[in-house]
Amino acid sequence: MEYHKTRDILHVMRILGHRSINNTLIYTHLVDFRDDEYVSKVATSPEEACKLVEAGFEFVFEVSGAHIFRKRK
Repeated sequence: MEYHKTRDILHVMRILGHRSINNTLIYTHLVDFRDDEYVSKVATSPEEACKLVEAGFEFVFEVSGAHIFRKRK
């Protein structure tokens, strides 16, 4: 699940405590990336942005002064 979320194989390797990347790669073939569906939210103030981050949303980008966040379904 961590690899699906971050797509960072080295991060997952450290979390699992593997010494070799080959051991970690054994698990990553089980990840199915086809279900990348997100819920998107817009924050126009720092307070709204803080609430979204606390709710598990991640910052994606800023456009016209609005901050766009997303969270996997």
